[in-house]
This record gives sequence, structure tokens and C-alpha cells, in this order.
Amino acid sequence: MIVSDPIADMLTRIRNANMAEKVSVEVPSSKIKIEIAKLLKSEGFVSDYSIIKIDENKPSLAINLKYTADREPVIQGLQRVSKPSCRKYVNGDEVPRVLGGIGIAILSTSKGVITDTEARKQNIGGEILCYIW
Repeated sequence: MIVSDPIADMLTRIRNANMAEKVSVEVPSSKIKIEIAKLLKSEGFVSDYSIIKIDENKPSLAINLKYTADREPVIQGLQRVSKPSCRKYVNGDEVPRVLGGIGIAILSTSKGVITDTEARKQNIGGEILCYIW
């Protein structure tokens, strides 16, 4: 199946798995999805991720979701910001805060895929991929 927006597909799969209280979710792998999963792990939103090679030419990305002691998902919300039909770019001094700093914004910059706090530190802008809180 051809997906026109693979990042939105990944976020939707994570959102659906959270609502169904799944332990992990599998998405088709790509370099940008691996970078997003790496940021989600470093920020504490997911417990782990791994690349699974089921077929030699189609690797998958398995993301282990994280829950609180009360079985509430750590990820409360995911929102795709920049879409293929309408890209959203910001300068280094315009990087938004998500819910007053509770969440994170993931940006694609010239220095790679980074969080909003790292973009503010380095004073670089880029394309806002998504918000996660």
C-alpha cells in the first residue's frame, strides 16, 4: 500500500495502539521514522524501539509503548503539523512551545531531526513535523 504521508501514518498507528493499550506497534521503517523514534525514546515517551527485518527488502520499526502504573499511556496526544500539502517552517526565534513546555515539537532541520528545545538552544529553525504531549 502506498502512503502519501508516512509520518502521519506512523503517528496514527501509535495513537491507535495507545488507545487499544497495545504493548508495541510496528510501522514500515525509514530513516526519518527511526530518528523520530529515537527522539521519542530520549524524551521518555516510549520505552524502546528496534528495527525488525521480516523480509530482506522491507524492514519494520517496532516501537514499545510506555504506560504509567495506572495503565494510562504516557503519550497523551500526537499532532501532525507540516503536511505534504501544506508545509510549516519556522525560524530559530519562532520555534513553538507545546503546552507551555510539557510536550515537544519535532523539527526537521539542517542539523537533522531535533526537538524544539534543542532547536532553541542552537537557534536554528526548520520544518515542524509534529507535536507530541
